[in-house]
Amino acid sequence: MERSVSSLSKIENGRVRIPSRDIRVILDVYGVVDERIRETLVDLARDSHKRGWWRGYGDVLSWAYLDFISLEADAAAVRNFEIILIPGLLQTADYARAIMDALPASCGRQDIEQLVDVRIKRQQVLYGASPLHLWAIVDEAALHRHFGGRETMRAQLHALVEAARLENVTVQVLPFGGGAYSAVDGAFTILEFSEISDLDVVLVENLTSGLYMEEDEEVRQYNVVFDHLRASALSVPDSLALIEQVVNNL
Repeated sequence: MERSVSSLSKIENGRVRIPSRDIRVILDVYGVVDERIRETLVDLARDSHKRGWWRGYGDVLSWAYLDFISLEADAAAVRNFEIILIPGLLQTADYARAIMDALPASCGRQDIEQLVDVRIKRQQVLYGASPLHLWAIVDEAALHRHFGGRETMRAQLHALVEAARLENVTVQVLPFGGGAYSAVDGAFTILEFSEISDLDVVLVENLTSGLYMEEDEEVRQYNVVFDHLRASALSVPDSLALIEQVVNNL
């Protein structure tokens, strides 16, 4: 490619665009011969100059979060499992703000408001002509863990029920009475891409960073776990009935 180490580093870290011709050279080096995959990646390179709305929040978002939002915007489907939180794509502004207020003070009030704004803008992927398909499974604990007080939680659960009525959104709850299940060790998100089916990505987050897993076997194992969670969870009607029951008891 006749590029310096510094130049390659900027490409790898998403600091600069990579020309289509360089993409083709890289694909040749790695032995990628499937023409569909080659053209899809070349198209992505051509479109990389388009500035996503999230770039305007670069002063408060980490590079890892920017990458995730970019992937989420391109995904065809997301499968999300949460233990104590309502999934980010289904959170209200007040609920998201309460979560961020509970974190160790690492940013000011203005930054928190920007982060809440980002959380709400991310939800645009659920609407429009080709909306993202979201399958969200939450532990019942997420329905009872109050963030922001009773009224904030009541509004959040109402919003969760409303979102579940969208054709492209499925919500299931793992009830307390169900006992142990296959993902008790943590939440995770699976992003599925329609253009190249074998480029699915799993994200596991912690307090300071996130771990992406892309190896076929790793992705397969998380898909198996998610299938077990779907089988263990309440049906969609029963899940919504439980959510509404929790609302009525607030």
